[in-house]
Amino acid sequence: MTTAKRVPVADRLFAETSEGPRLLGSTCTTCGTPYFPKPAVCRNPDCSATSLEDAAFGPRGKLWSYSVQYYPPPPPAKYEEPYTPYALGLVDLPEGLRVLARISTPEPESVRPGLEVELVLERLYTDPEGNEVITWKFRPL
Repeated sequence: MTTAKRVPVADRLFAETSEGPRLLGSTCTTCGTPYFPKPAVCRNPDCSATSLEDAAFGPRGKLWSYSVQYYPPPPPAKYEEPYTPYALGLVDLPEGLRVLARISTPEPESVRPGLEVELVLERLYTDPEGNEVITWKFRPL
């Protein structure tokens, strides 16, 4: 008999740190442009650098815009049955990033631009082996 565990939806996108959850990205060592997820080289058109350093982003941000996903997304997206609508938002982080994430709230219609949010790691779905597959989300403060 196997024991169920929490597994990330993808490797090296987020981590639980001693200061709480963080998104894992990088920053260009020349121009300072932040990235999530990590690219191979700096994509800033005004920078020709190839050196990036690891960076962790979060945990707080501000909701820039959002939409409510009322219908199940097509494969390969995964979700729990029965499908429940959720808010999907663009969150501005103080490090200069705007990231796309689910907004963790039981009332997706209640979110509004300008809402202060915090990064959380929560279940996306349960895989066939019974493991909780987790992802990053932002929860209203």
